[in-house]
Amino acid sequence: MATSLGANTYNRMNWETSDFPILCQTCLGDNPYMRMIRETYGKECTICNRPFTVFRWCPGAKMRYKKTEVCQTCAKTKNVCQTCLLDLEYGLPVQVRDAALKMQDNIPKSDVNREYYQQNNESALAKAGGSGGAGGKAPNELLMKLARTTPYYKRNRAHICSFWVKGECKRGEECPYRHEMPTDPNDPLANQNIKDRYYGVDDPVADKLLKRAADMPKLTPPADKTITTVYVGGLDANIKEQDLRDIFYQYGEIRNINMVTKSGCAFVNFSQRESAEKAVQGAFNKLIIKGRRLKILWGRGQGAPAIKAQEEPRPLPPVPGLPPALPQPPAELLAHDFFGLRADNVPQPPVLRALAGSVLPPLPGPAGMRMPLMAPPGTHVIHYPSQDPQRLGTSKSRGNDN
Repeated sequence: MATSLGANTYNRMNWETSDFPILCQTCLGDNPYMRMIRETYGKECTICNRPFTVFRWCPGAKMRYKKTEVCQTCAKTKNVCQTCLLDLEYGLPVQVRDAALKMQDNIPKSDVNREYYQQNNESALAKAGGSGGAGGKAPNELLMKLARTTPYYKRNRAHICSFWVKGECKRGEECPYRHEMPTDPNDPLANQNIKDRYYGVDDPVADKLLKRAADMPKLTPPADKTITTVYVGGLDANIKEQDLRDIFYQYGEIRNINMVTKSGCAFVNFSQRESAEKAVQGAFNKLIIKGRRLKILWGRGQGAPAIKAQEEPRPLPPVPGLPPALPQPPAELLAHDFFGLRADNVPQPPVLRALAGSVLPPLPGPAGMRMPLMAPPGTHVIHYPSQDPQRLGTSKSRGNDN
């Protein structure tokens, strides 16, 4: 203890007395019938070096005894537990909370300035009647993802028996310590410091949580800016279209909602791309409707646009190993029709040549099939009987003849 009880009255006025500690639910334990040992001015605060009231208790069966490490003034300043120094609201290290809320640590490190700061802060907290730190701050998305929803009583387990590790423990089952092998000594979590935890500097637990937050899955917006559809999966018969509309209307104007009941999904189509991005960011891994956690994804696009006919096809590299292309014949040879395959060289029947360009008389045939046939000039009307439209199919007269 830095200053004894026999010192001047001014120093004893700064000492702290309390009737009950400020603890989180994990450190308090699951035992509803708990007995605490209270010792007034039993220890100096690890942060401000002021004597304060120390509490010691056992949180449950087969757990180690725990005690308060910092005074209540320092705990209220950071809104942390007096024992584990984790945030009282989220159960996270101070470094993670300050990084998520973008808070700065203004607590001085020197003795004189720290004493003056603690006195002013203690009087301000007494007038306000509340806690400092993150108290009253708006909930943060990162903190909600990393926070523990239930107490973590595993943190209260007894320490490892060093005699059992060396093979010399003779207590057996009566040993109050754990008979387990220790973790890797090179593990960063093995080197934890109370001051680093309180000030939020070089905390290995905080570094582990921040890395976990960086590795969390995220939805990257597609490159196609025309996609404004959000896919919602995991629906059941109890979730209706109005339920989805009540959730997504806050992000922007909704064009339509297509419910696919057979597949248990829906497609929410927004009018603007910004509204769809806000909806994905606000509902990804957080959307719960009627007790069901829904899956949020981006909708698919219509694919790449087709290549226009006006665009010239790009030249492709030749395939190796194939013989070269044959030489093209000269243009003089291509101009002549050596085999008489041109349309104007094909001989026509004398009747068709005489009637070309005139209206043909009705062809003889059964009743109801006599229709004039127009032959455009310069064209060949009929080459084969099967091309005659008047002779296609059956007629009523043939059936009457029978």
